[in-house]
Amino acid sequence: MLLWAAQRTSISRARVIRVTSSTKIFKFRPNLRIDNPHSRLLNIALNLMHRWSRRCFATAAHIPQTVIEKVVQKYAVGLPPGKILKAGDYVMIRPEHVMTHDNTGPVISKFKAIGATKILHRGQPVFTLDHDVQNRSPKNLAKYASIEEFARKHGVDFYPAGRGIGHQILVEEGYAFPNTLTVASDSHSNMYGGVGCIGTPIVRTDAAALWATGKTWWQIPRMVKVELRGKLAPGVTGKDVIVALCGSFNKDEVLNAALEFTGDGVSTLSVDERLTIANMTTEWGALVGVFPVDEILLQWYDRALAKLELRTFSSPEMAALIPPPPEHTRINRRRLDALRSAPINSDLDAEYSSHLVFDLSTLVPHVSGPNSVKLSTPLPSLEAANIPIQKAYLVSCTNSRVSDIAAAAEVMKGNKVNPGVDFYIAAASLNVQLEAEQLGYWDILVRSGAKVLPAGCGPCIGLGTGLLEEGETGISATNRNYKGRMGHPKAQAYLASPAVVAASAINGFISSPASLEPALLPAPDQLFFSITNNSSPSTPSVSLTHEPLTPNFPSLFSGPLLFTPQDNLNTDALYPGKYTYQDDITLSKQAEVVMENYDPSFAGLVASLKDTLPEATELNTPGTVLVAGYNFGTGSSREQAATALKAAGVPVVIAGSFGDIFKRNAINNGLVCLECPELVTELTQRYAHGGVRGAGGIQGELTVNKQIQVQIHMDDGRVVVNGDGLNKVYHVTPIGPSVQELWVCGGLEGYILKEIKSQSDVVV
Repeated sequence: MLLWAAQRTSISRARVIRVTSSTKIFKFRPNLRIDNPHSRLLNIALNLMHRWSRRCFATAAHIPQTVIEKVVQKYAVGLPPGKILKAGDYVMIRPEHVMTHDNTGPVISKFKAIGATKILHRGQPVFTLDHDVQNRSPKNLAKYASIEEFARKHGVDFYPAGRGIGHQILVEEGYAFPNTLTVASDSHSNMYGGVGCIGTPIVRTDAAALWATGKTWWQIPRMVKVELRGKLAPGVTGKDVIVALCGSFNKDEVLNAALEFTGDGVSTLSVDERLTIANMTTEWGALVGVFPVDEILLQWYDRALAKLELRTFSSPEMAALIPPPPEHTRINRRRLDALRSAPINSDLDAEYSSHLVFDLSTLVPHVSGPNSVKLSTPLPSLEAANIPIQKAYLVSCTNSRVSDIAAAAEVMKGNKVNPGVDFYIAAASLNVQLEAEQLGYWDILVRSGAKVLPAGCGPCIGLGTGLLEEGETGISATNRNYKGRMGHPKAQAYLASPAVVAASAINGFISSPASLEPALLPAPDQLFFSITNNSSPSTPSVSLTHEPLTPNFPSLFSGPLLFTPQDNLNTDALYPGKYTYQDDITLSKQAEVVMENYDPSFAGLVASLKDTLPEATELNTPGTVLVAGYNFGTGSSREQAATALKAAGVPVVIAGSFGDIFKRNAINNGLVCLECPELVTELTQRYAHGGVRGAGGIQGELTVNKQIQVQIHMDDGRVVVNGDGLNKVYHVTPIGPSVQELWVCGGLEGYILKEIKSQSDVVV
C-alpha cells in the first residue's frame, strides 16, 4: 500500500543486536576488540554495534521526541506496536478536524467522483466560506448555496460567507486547540501553531479522502528549533518578527520543516503576535510553526472562555441571574483543566536538524518587499527612500484581529487617510469586527476615511474590490506579496505591521507611526541571528540503482527541455489566484493560463512544441520537460498549479527542490517531480543572465528554449540531455512503486476509486 511502500527507505529504530559465542555473551563496550585471530567476524559485528549503539539502546529505553512528534503520535493510526514516530516517518493520521473553504465545491466533486456517499466522521470536517465573499454573482451564490446544502445533508459544521476567514474561525471556535492536530486545504493552516495546535496544509484530494475515510498520509517534516531571545522594543511587533525572520533566514533554512518556537522571548509575545508569526511561517517555507502551550496561552483561553459564557447575554449582571449557557463543545473548562494537568513538552534530548537563534531585543520595525517575503528592510532605511503608495490594506487572517485594529486606530486617531491613498480594512472575522466596534476602534478607522470590506480574504487572495492596478504600489498587513497576487503583475506590494500600514496611509508613503520613538529602538544594523545545523542534511548522492517498474508505468519520458532560471517560482506564478476559485475552468483552459504571472508566453510556447512530439507508446511518454530552480511551487495549496502544467503537456518537472505542498499536489495528480541539482546548476551557468537565477535568460527571456532534447529513464534514473553543445548524462533518484501506482491510476483520486471498487467486488 502507499504508506508501507513509502516507508521502505526508512531506517528501523527498533533493531537490537546481541552477539553470542559458544561459551559466553559479550556485552558491548565501545572500542572493544577480541584479540583472537579466529574472531574477525565478531570484531566486525562489534564495530557495527558501536555505530548503532546509541540508536539501539535508546530504542530499548527511551526515544526522545519533540512536542510536535508527540502530538502526531496521538493522531497516528495503524502503527506497529511500540513504534515511536520521528521526523521523516510516513504515517497515516486521523486529524481532529479538516477545514475547507471556497474550495469545498471541488472537494465535493472529488468526493463524489471517488464513489463516496457519506462522510465517515461528521464532526471532523468544517466548511468556512471566506475567499470570494465579495462576489455576489448568481453563479457564486449558487455555488455557496450548494456547499451549504451539502453541509446540511451530511451534518457538517458550516460557517457562511461574512462570518470570517476560516483560520480565524477555527481558532475562535476551538477547532484549532492546543496539543491537537488539525489540517486544512489551505497553506496558512500553519497559523494554528499560534495556539499550540499542530496545523499543516493538505490539498483538495486529501480532503476528499479524509471525508470518506477519516484519514490521510503525511510525512513528518524535519524538526527545527527557533529560539527567540530577549524582548521587543516599544513599537516593534510580532509582524516585524516574522518579516525579519523571512528576510534574515532567506536561503531555505526552514524549507519543508516543522518549527518549534522556544526561548525566553516567547513569553513576551501576545497570543495575537504568535498567531501572526505562525501564520507567516508558511511564507518562510515551513509546513508547521508551533508555539508552546504556556501560561500566557492558557490565560488567553481563560479570557476566551469568559467571553463565551456571556455569549447569550451581553450584560454580566443579567448573566449572573440565570443558569449558565450550554458548555461550548470545544472551548470549555474541562479541556483547559486537562491542558494544565497533563502538559506535553519536548524531551530535553529531542533531536532537531537545525537550531536558529533570533534576538528580539535587537529588532527594529521591518518591511517586506517589494514582491518578495525573502527581502526585508529596516523601516528607518525604507522610510528615507520616501516610497509613495496608492493603496493600503488592513485585511486577512494575518493581522486583522482586535489588537491589530486597535494598533491601526491608535495611529489613525485624529488623522485622515491621504487623498491619494485608498485604505481598505476588513476584520478577520465578524466576531472581531463586532468587538472592535464595541471598543470604538472600528469607528476611528471608518471616520478617518478607510473603506470597509466584508470579513474575508478579498484583496489578499486577489479577489474583489481594491486590487493593485498596473504601476501602483501598495503596503499591506497581509502575509503574501508575490508578484501579481494582490492585483496586477506590474504592481509593487510591501508587507508591514498594522501601525506602519496606517501611518503610510496617512502620509502617502511608506513611513513609521508618529508614536515610534527612535531613541528607544536598537540600531537598525545590530540585528542578531544565527543558525546551527545539528546534522549534515546535504543532499545524498544518487545511486545508480534499478527501480522495478509498475505495469503500465512508462520506462521513458522524453521531449524538449524548457528552462526557467528562477528560484521560488510560487503557485501564484504557476496558476494565478484570480482563476483558482472558478470551479468550471476546464483542464484545457488551465493549460492556456499556466505560468501566466511568470511568463505570459509560456503556455503558447509549450503548445507549439506539442507538434514536434512523437506518438506516445506503452514505453515512452513524450512531452515538454520543464527544468526550474529551487523551492519550485512554493506558496498556496492550489491544486491547479500542478494540474495546469500537466494539462499543458508537461508530464515531468525537474528542479533543484520543490515546495512540499506542490509536490504533494503533483504526486496526487500524476505529475512526476524529480530533483537534479547538477542539471539545474549546469543550465544556470550556461543560460541564466549573469550565470545566476533570478534575472531570466541571457537574452532576457523568462523561459529559455535552446532546442535541447531530454530522455528520462525511469528504471535507473538516467537523464540524457542532448543539444546546443550540451551532451551529458545526469542522474536522479528513480521514483518508487507507490508514486508509480498513483501515476498509473491518474492520481490519488483514481487510486481511491480503484480501492473502493476492489472492496465492493470483494463484498459481491
